[in-house]
Amino acid sequence: MPIHLRPTAPIAADAILPGDPGRALALAQSLLTEPVMSNHNRGLWGYYGLTEDEMPLTIQATGMGGPSAAIVLEELAGLGVRRAVRVGSCGALSDGLEVGDALRVEAALAGDGTSRALGANGTIASDATLDAALAEALPEARPAVIATTDLFYDPDPERASDWQRAGAVAVEMEAAALFQAGLRAGVRVACLLVVSDAPAGGGGKRLDDEELGAGAERLARGAVSALRSAARSG
Repeated sequence: MPIHLRPTAPIAADAILPGDPGRALALAQSLLTEPVMSNHNRGLWGYYGLTEDEMPLTIQATGMGGPSAAIVLEELAGLGVRRAVRVGSCGALSDGLEVGDALRVEAALAGDGTSRALGANGTIASDATLDAALAEALPEARPAVIATTDLFYDPDPERASDWQRAGAVAVEMEAAALFQAGLRAGVRVACLLVVSDAPAGGGGKRLDDEELGAGAERLARGAVSALRSAARSG
């Protein structure tokens, strides 16, 4: 029995992992025909149901940051999840990105403590099979290297420059930890992000909640198609 997730409904082999519990609810309402809550323990809201074409799907919030995300994925793996797509948001590091842009994360720089504690060193790639399925399902999503960090409010202004020099175009807080935890647990993990903030070249622009929700739903629908395709590939 997992410690942090207390499932009260089935757990599907395929999962979408938003960070925000509220986003998990919104995605469950839009993607599942009759969603039921599968977890509310620790405020990590999770849902189970069938998509419109009757694909079983779990939508489980991971919370903020690598430690929480790694716990959730480890416990989902024990409950039978085999493929998972993080659907989240990120801040732009590159002047070439604008708020609302969609990114398909090919790799993440391990700038966080969780992924490094789990054995990541430098850059960790998403699962190749699932990433290829995402590329087919969402051709408009830009392939990208991003940085994963522990700090939302970072006191070091030079850190972003270091990430840019290493090839990262955006930054967020969970992808590297999920990629590395997935490798250890035997779960294929990939990641889609919507650019919510563009401080680098966007004049401090930020998506509002409605825009962010619409972007996340668009990415999640593509993630469902990719999960279905990856499941057929084995």
